[in-house]
Amino acid sequence: MQKSAIEIRGIPAAVWGSRSEKAYIYAHGQGGSKDDAELLASVVCKQGRQVISFDLPGHGQRRHEPASCKSIFYDPRHTILEFREILSYAKKRWEEIALFAVSTGAWLGLQSFRDEKLSDCLFVSPILDMKYVISNIMRRAGVSEERLKQERMILVPTGQPLFWEYWSFVLNNPITKWETPSRILYAENDDMTPLCIVRNFAQKFDCDLSVMKNGEHWFHTPQQLGYLRRWIKLAVENRR
Repeated sequence: MQKSAIEIRGIPAAVWGSRSEKAYIYAHGQGGSKDDAELLASVVCKQGRQVISFDLPGHGQRRHEPASCKSIFYDPRHTILEFREILSYAKKRWEEIALFAVSTGAWLGLQSFRDEKLSDCLFVSPILDMKYVISNIMRRAGVSEERLKQERMILVPTGQPLFWEYWSFVLNNPITKWETPSRILYAENDDMTPLCIVRNFAQKFDCDLSVMKNGEHWFHTPQQLGYLRRWIKLAVENRR
């Protein structure tokens, strides 16, 4: 399988597979990198598609970037602009563009492409309600909204930084629009998002929902990765 390293306006990226008119934009989750797209590419490139993946701020080749507003935890607006740069590049190269997004990458993709209608979208363990996620972090750490507003940044015991700018953006930008036909793979034991939130999202935006029994938010065991691979294959075949 071909893999070419590229750079898009300073963003490290990779293009996987032989030349095609169809491609998936791969958006990794927290702690991931553009190289995580290998499993997706190993499936969809055999189906006549390519994959373009990229490193989010502070991840992959960018993990040594100095702490600044470029962190995905500080202000989502910068990362959203980067998603749109990737899409702009993709539109010049491929006729049909889809999205594959994992965890936090899904929420960022929803924010970035809400006014787009891509060919299709595959979400894996998606964060669909960031307000719920951050509220839980704040509650467990005993951090009030008033305190966060005053201090602007608080590092909770788990090492997760909370930023007022991020929280403000989340409060003011709920997901209210999504027109791309989508499929969701959710893990039964996902500890980030309850199934009820995923079901409500799937119903609201007419998404196909699959639930892996005994699965976890992070698909990483041989059994989980095998399930994910089969799910991707079936989803792509059904979209052809």
